[in-house]
Order: sequence, then C-alpha cells, then structure tokens
Amino acid sequence: MKKLIFITAFLTIFVPALFSQARKPVIMVIPSDAYCAREGYMTTYQDGNGNTLSTPDYSRAFVSDENLRLAISELSSIMAGREFPLKDLEQTLKSLQNQQTEAALFSGSGGGVITESPLDRIKRTAKADIIMDLDFSIKSRGPQKYITFNLRGVDAYTNKVITAVSGDGSPSSAATVGLLLEEAVLNYMDQFNSALQAHFDDMFANGREVTISVRMTENCPLTMNDEVEFLGEVVLLSDVIDYWMDENTVNHRFSRVSGGDYFVDYEQVRIPLYKTVLGKERAIDTRGFAMDLARFLNKEPFNLPYKINERGLGSVWIVLGD
Repeated sequence: MKKLIFITAFLTIFVPALFSQARKPVIMVIPSDAYCAREGYMTTYQDGNGNTLSTPDYSRAFVSDENLRLAISELSSIMAGREFPLKDLEQTLKSLQNQQTEAALFSGSGGGVITESPLDRIKRTAKADIIMDLDFSIKSRGPQKYITFNLRGVDAYTNKVITAVSGDGSPSSAATVGLLLEEAVLNYMDQFNSALQAHFDDMFANGREVTISVRMTENCPLTMNDEVEFLGEVVLLSDVIDYWMDENTVNHRFSRVSGGDYFVDYEQVRIPLYKTVLGKERAIDTRGFAMDLARFLNKEPFNLPYKINERGLGSVWIVLGD
C-alpha cells in the first residue's frame, strides 16, 4: 500500500514537471501574402539572377494597419497563454533594419554570398521553427461585425503546411478586432497547437528537414568523380561527401537526388536541432550544418576552399573552389 502511494505521488509531482519542461517550437505570426496583396502592402525586390519579384511589405503594413497589429497581437497572446515561445515580427523587422544599416557601413570578401528573399531574411533573423500565416477579413452584417479567417501553420525551413484552420466568428456590435479574432479562432486552437507540437516533436526525434547542394567552381582542385584516399581506401570525392552525410544526419536520413562532375544535391537532409558547443547546447540551422561539412572538406587531405551561399532558411549551397 505504501509503495502504491509513493508511485502515485511520484506520478502526480514529477510527470507533469517533465511534460512542462518539454521543448516547444518557436513561432512567429505573420500576415499572409493574400492579406498583404489585398490591402496593398506589397513591394518589389531583385533576386540573385536579377529577376524582379513581388513580396509583402510587412513594415508598411504594421505602420498603416491598426487592425493587423491588433489581430497579430491577439493571436500572439493566445499562443503565449499556451506556453508557445513567440518571436515578434515587428521587433524582428527593426532588428533586420539595424543589421542592414550596419552592413552598409562595412564591406569585405570574407563571407559567403546570400541569395534570399526578404521573408527568408526575416526567418533567418527570427530563427523561428514555425510560421503562423494569418489571413483575415472584417465583415459586416447590419450593425454587427465579424471576422472570417484562414490560419496556417507552416514549417519555416521547408515552407510545407503543417496544419490549417479557417472559419467565421460570431457577429458582434461592440467587440474589438482582437476580441472578434479570439472568438473566431479559440475553438480551433487546441487541435491546431497539437499539430504544431507533433510536428516539432518529429523534428526533435528525426531531425529538421533541409536541402544541401555542393557545387564546384571551374578552378576547383578536384571534381566529384576524382579519386581520393580516405580512411585507408581510395574512393570518389562524392562518396566521401555521402559518407559524411550518413555520419552526421539524424538517423542517417538524407536523399541524394542528383550529381555530376561538379555538383551533388541532397534533399530531405535531416539535421539535428541542437548540438553541444563548448559544453553548452546550442541551436543549429542549415548554415551551421553546411559549415561543418565545408570545414571538413577544407581540411586534409582535400584542402578545398569554400564559400557558403544561403538560398533561404532551409537551403544552402556549399561552393568549392577559389
């Protein structure tokens, strides 16, 4: 009987504590492309190939749209109440602006090229795991107003939709935009958050999915099909890179999708979320994982110079050669 009481007490005290310490995904709420386009908050930018592309202008949206600020604030409050860590989009935009201002003051050739969209830069700065993509409209029914919404949970690295909900709120003649949104989404949030947590738990167990490409310049000392001596055997350089991937991905999960004399492409590369650096556990992103591979190829017996080209939060090119 005493043993049973002890076990019950243990489960009552310690098991909830263990669950309360479970890792949660870091989330950022952003207005959807559809919302920004409908409300006229769009701008253009040029990609790495000189193409002109259109993208949401989040800074102008926050300055101009009080309803948007209220809606995002309310949704952030709902997520915080469920103990999901949040990154504030408005503060991230300010941080990014400061970075760009500082970068304009300095120049140098020591870093790699970054080819990414404005949204990718926001994701990289915020380091969020999941993006909550919010679209909403305020409708009228006589003297009353209500909100219709579409909310998607999107993996920040792969842009894959994890879960989505949509619906209409109850009409009200007095409620604020924040309250209208709260009433509209509240019944969906437990199931929505469960799907987000399940996705993050899968990443924690099986790794985050990214893509890695290894490319070579014309003056690279080696090609992918050159033979090198490695671990006492003579093998192709591409086989060495396959070996490194197998040793460093979570549960050895990666897919080599294509390759040639001067390149090899990997998809569904499962990288760990964290690694221990100087005795402390730290988050690792696609660039950090790619840097480890690049440094490996920069050492003996390969001695290959490299640059890192970020193609977005979840995609990196390692360019080998001068």
